Amino acid sequence: MAARARFSLSPFYFFLLNAFLYLPLLLLVIFSFNDSTSLVFPLRGFTLQWYRDLMQTPELIESVVNSLLLAVGSGLAATVLGTLAAIGLVRFRFAGRGLFLSITAMPLVIPSVVLAVALLIGLIQLNVPLSLWTVGLGHVVISLPVVVMIVAARLVGISATLEEAAMDLGTTFWGAQWRVTLPLAMPAIVAGFLNAFTTSFDEFALAFFLIGRQPTLPIYLYSQLRFPSRLPLVVAVAALIIAGSVLLIIFTEWLRRWGSEE
Repeated sequence: MAARARFSLSPFYFFLLNAFLYLPLLLLVIFSFNDSTSLVFPLRGFTLQWYRDLMQTPELIESVVNSLLLAVGSGLAATVLGTLAAIGLVRFRFAGRGLFLSITAMPLVIPSVVLAVALLIGLIQLNVPLSLWTVGLGHVVISLPVVVMIVAARLVGISATLEEAAMDLGTTFWGAQWRVTLPLAMPAIVAGFLNAFTTSFDEFALAFFLIGRQPTLPIYLYSQLRFPSRLPLVVAVAALIIAGSVLLIIFTEWLRRWGSEE
């Protein structure tokens, strides 16, 4: 009887969980079309004014461009470095391998605020001016461990005999990696890049401490929350980010299925 009761409650629990997670996002999208600066019901009317205002706000456009440049640049850097590190960890046995893995994984357990303060102190000591480059450095640091874990998990499932067969046919070790291993691991590499991209795009703590005069999108949105009249603009931006995130999730699911078919 108890087992049946638990089973009968599972759809209700699933419904509550999804409502708790997604209902606020749905409300955010609805309010982005509200013809009022107040986020309350009933809605005053339907409008696209807030979305039109997005294209007429140079500071917002600049922050979006900065965030996209940071996300692509730091994502690519973290993907390249993480892939090389994963190859070294999976394919080689060397002294200090465990220590290297522990150091690589440290940003996963260190709070972002603590890491941001540490990087800020280090950059000040080196007399490095704060800019998008320093923010990108911080984003690479926090994205690198996740890329290493994702790619390494894929490399473990790729037999080393395939690389040995390629080398027997005349190629070098790195030639075998380029022609055999990397194509097989490409779904994981792309997944690692997408993870690094999203981490960089919405990261706030590191950007807050390491940014110079060029704001990122999270920094800009945070600054606008002080002004009630700007709240609808922030909501419209959030709605567009939600739409982009949904498309990214769909693409990631397609990529996962493509990888499993391989």
